[in-house]
Amino acid sequence: MALLLLLLSSILISMLHWSSGQPSPGYYPSHRFKPLPGFYHGYSSLWGPQHQTVSGDQSSVTIWLDRNSGSGFKSNRPYRSGYFAASIKLQPGYTAGVITAFYLSNNQVHPGFHDEVDIEFMGNTPGKPYRLQTNVYIRGSGDSRYVGREMKFYLWFDPSADFHNYAILWNPDEIIFFVDDIPIRRYPRKSENTFPTRPMWMYGTIWDASSWATDRGKYRVDYRYQPFVARFTRFIIRGCSAYAPASCRQAPSSQSGSGLSPQQYAAMQWAQSNYMVYNYCMDPKRDHALTPECSG
Repeated sequence: MALLLLLLSSILISMLHWSSGQPSPGYYPSHRFKPLPGFYHGYSSLWGPQHQTVSGDQSSVTIWLDRNSGSGFKSNRPYRSGYFAASIKLQPGYTAGVITAFYLSNNQVHPGFHDEVDIEFMGNTPGKPYRLQTNVYIRGSGDSRYVGREMKFYLWFDPSADFHNYAILWNPDEIIFFVDDIPIRRYPRKSENTFPTRPMWMYGTIWDASSWATDRGKYRVDYRYQPFVARFTRFIIRGCSAYAPASCRQAPSSQSGSGLSPQQYAAMQWAQSNYMVYNYCMDPKRDHALTPECSG
């Protein structure tokens, strides 16, 4: 039985790697915007400084989790809009229960009532592909107001084999998640109540989420495999800070400046048709009265 499961897992990974080739989105924000001249020009350590290393030229940072601590960094400024990107390489092998995240949040200013826009890599067991979870929630977390808006994806490559670019574009009208410039999800603003509008900071973290990260907590962090390492490089912040004048120009999401082009929409459809494994709007167990954006 174990051999059969391993064989099926290998077949699944092969299918993910060798399915239809990645389409061209026609627009490449990861190359349009210039990376930061150094890590400390945009970020600083948030917690677990003894579990992070910044390269001598500040071009990259490595953070890790062991039984003593995880680690994280945070942007030096809050932003009201922007394009936020980094190239990330994940830990191979057993990573169950480990979350590596790159996300926007204002939790430290609005604890228990904050906004957040997430890219999260869900830890896994050997032989299974990583899942990338995107999430958006507004004015509330960890209490009765919490409403998750998760969409989960497998990837068309092994994210532990090399660096790949991951990005969030957030402006007053939409949120777009990119993987290697392929837009995998667009979350439009449909109402004030379903869209984050308060300034947020950008974070990168690695931490123990044994209670839910892998098969809803079935597989937990196994510290025999420590340290669990995540590497970040090529940081891009192209945004309007909370202190910028009203004339600050928003980062364009397409050649036209806003929205997605037909070619980008086609690329997003390719990603969602082939690699999306969960969509909160399609979950019959969810109370969709709490997610009115799903109805239109």
